[in-house]
Amino acid sequence: MQKEMSTILHEASQGDPVSLARALVATPSVNPELEETGTGEKEVAVLVAGWLEQWGVSVQVSEVAAGRYNVLGHLGRTDKGKALLLSGHLDTVGISGMTIDPFGPKIENGRLWGRGSCDMKGGVASILACVARLSREKLDHGAVYIALTADEEHASVGMQALLENGLMADAAIVCEPTNLAIMPAHKGFLWAEASFRGNAAHGSRSDVGIDAIEHAGHYLARISDLRSILESRDPHPLLGYGSIHAGTVSGGSAPSVYPASCKLILERRTLPGEEAVSVMGELQSVLEGLGKEIPELNASLKETMVRSSTEVAVGSVLVEKLAEACQNAKVDVSIEGMTAWVEASLLNEAGIPAVCFGPGSIGQAHSDNEWVDLQEIERCVSILERFVRGFLEQRN
Repeated sequence: MQKEMSTILHEASQGDPVSLARALVATPSVNPELEETGTGEKEVAVLVAGWLEQWGVSVQVSEVAAGRYNVLGHLGRTDKGKALLLSGHLDTVGISGMTIDPFGPKIENGRLWGRGSCDMKGGVASILACVARLSREKLDHGAVYIALTADEEHASVGMQALLENGLMADAAIVCEPTNLAIMPAHKGFLWAEASFRGNAAHGSRSDVGIDAIEHAGHYLARISDLRSILESRDPHPLLGYGSIHAGTVSGGSAPSVYPASCKLILERRTLPGEEAVSVMGELQSVLEGLGKEIPELNASLKETMVRSSTEVAVGSVLVEKLAEACQNAKVDVSIEGMTAWVEASLLNEAGIPAVCFGPGSIGQAHSDNEWVDLQEIERCVSILERFVRGFLEQRN
């Protein structure tokens, strides 16, 4: 394997997309916030920065939190023409429960297997291979920025640091797995904690015990009614309906004790235009309605995390130029919605129009036998190169 890795690394340094993807998968970058043994992005950041520097790209590697690293590069004239951002994240989820070797970049049946192959080292490899090709010819108009971030799988501290430091561009492509569909819209989410307080008592003392778990159960039953309301509204043309579910529930101390507390963590997947304050209002309204039915209800609700849903117009220049590049590469144009939250949200909120486009299926992301189609990586590189040249050649 050592000899094979030497060959893989050599071919990766020449910009071969498959070898780039294999080298990235073979380099662990598990997010330590998600798995205790995770080593973070340092090793893969150093590897990527070395390739970019070899190709003549100006590179910065920055530690955005302890042991967590971003790579930011640029190629071309930053003072002339448009600026385009190609973005991806370097971290992966954990490897516990995987049924394949997570860091053995095996190729079989036209697929690359391993942790991060789909989410999203296949996409990062596509970006890098595209940049390697662009570096061989002088870009006469504009510049390409390459932003490879830390911690997307947890709190996106990497992307937030780049934006806080003034990262700007006229448009961006985030190469998350989309099966090469153009995804200009994505869902957001809100997490809310519902806390229920009862009265602990011996199981035989129904006269004084108040069951916090039972109250939480009543609330969950009414949340299902809210789900029906969401599905009765007009659907988003690309994303469909908003949704809600309980992610975790905890409470109680023993079978023979009335539970004094119960906590629910709810996730509400949101659509463009849905604001956190209105979503929390819906959840609070359900809780207040329950309180009118159960006088002894003692409960509270608080927001714990929000990630906004955003979108770029289907008729925008960004989407149209990317569709044109797909057609020129003889790849069918498909415009769809991204069901997951992605860092395109942070870019859009910062004034950088961003869409998702990359190899692999979101259904394979985080799976115990993760893989990506190698042909999709190759096609993605070709499309990205066409798109970059076409986008930068536009007149301001």
